Amino acid sequence: MDHPQNRKIRLEEKVEGVFHRLVDAFYRRWPCPPPPLPLLKSCRIISHRGEHDNLSRVENTLPAFDAAAEAGVWGLELDVRWTRDLFPVVFHDPDTQRLCNQAVWIGRTRLDAIRNQFPWIPTLPEVIDRYGGRLHLMIEIKGEHYPTPSVQSRRMRDCLEDLAPGEDFHLMALQPDKFGYFGFLPANAFVGIARMRMDRLSRMAADHRWGGLAGHYLLTTKAMLARHHGLGQGVGTGFADSRRCLFREAARGVDWIFSNRAAEMQAICRQA
Repeated sequence: MDHPQNRKIRLEEKVEGVFHRLVDAFYRRWPCPPPPLPLLKSCRIISHRGEHDNLSRVENTLPAFDAAAEAGVWGLELDVRWTRDLFPVVFHDPDTQRLCNQAVWIGRTRLDAIRNQFPWIPTLPEVIDRYGGRLHLMIEIKGEHYPTPSVQSRRMRDCLEDLAPGEDFHLMALQPDKFGYFGFLPANAFVGIARMRMDRLSRMAADHRWGGLAGHYLLTTKAMLARHHGLGQGVGTGFADSRRCLFREAARGVDWIFSNRAAEMQAICRQA
């Protein structure tokens, strides 16, 4: 049975998706000249869930991440959920319905059962072993129940122990209260994500001295960029999926440019 909170999240994601499509359609046509060459060449482009179409390559899988790495992108965005026996796996949704047409709940299923039924779902240690230290990892922890925080914190610490917080990776969250489960990390390892209330998140990021914040490019103002750059914090925007939008974000000095077409955006920068 679907939980009311999960239905609410899916509704929010649908509304957010409509908003993104409308804004993207506008900015694909809005004239935007190329930014100065140094800004374009220094873009830190992050592949959102890897290079995927969910047909030939499925999101949040090693083939999707491999394709992004081969394209030369700066970073990977990936989602982490916990299995019933509290192992972190890389998967976006609470269940497999959207991608597999059958609802197996990640949080109610043991790791060995997930690996038997869906061998293409990677664990977080597998992803870190393959890309850690080579590409910057933006690891989004999902807003789910933490039944044994001490165990989950220890296992996350074990996963990340060979990486430098803030340099090799950031932990991201739409629900920043989840950062409290990972007190072994410094504040600059955290990046909050805003759905709509970017102003509220901006205040939180400044107060808590996080490594930065991320949100939709339309909601990220020049004043906000200046403020957080003045605090030594990074700002990420998504999703720059067209040439003109890429030019706009690069010209504004955005630190992390998230894209669902990161390989294509990286090629534009390379052609410069």
